[in-house]
Amino acid sequence: MAGTNQLIKPRLHAACLTYVQQRIAAATQAMQAAQESANSETKSSAGDKYETGRAMAQEERNRNAVQLREAQNLQAELARINPEQACDSVRPGALVETSMGGFFISISAGKLAVDGKDYFAVSAAAPVAVALSGKRAGEEAMFNGKVVRIIEVQ
Repeated sequence: MAGTNQLIKPRLHAACLTYVQQRIAAATQAMQAAQESANSETKSSAGDKYETGRAMAQEERNRNAVQLREAQNLQAELARINPEQACDSVRPGALVETSMGGFFISISAGKLAVDGKDYFAVSAAAPVAVALSGKRAGEEAMFNGKVVRIIEVQ
């Protein structure tokens, strides 16, 4: 993290938003496909086969509806973060450079690359974020039995 580069947080935030939008689109598309599958099941002389097919399609639709709700919750969580706001301690919205690497405390979106460097987007409830919470640059925290040095917080 180059302390003066304030463009990293907005780009990480945008990458998280893209991740969430892709999850929403995939869940919505899968729900529609399952619904179409249920609707296209035709009644045959084997009525049980028809009912089983419809039930399986409905179950698939319900699983995708849960994934859609989870993605929408992530989107709402992300909307509460202002990537332009500077942070001086580790909290939601902070970009943290540590001896273990860079973390964007936001949502669980995994590894994201910005300017050729990998960052990890983690939720505030993630164990590493909990261990670092409230800490400032120059402080240390314990995580997985190791000392983690906080180099910079934006």
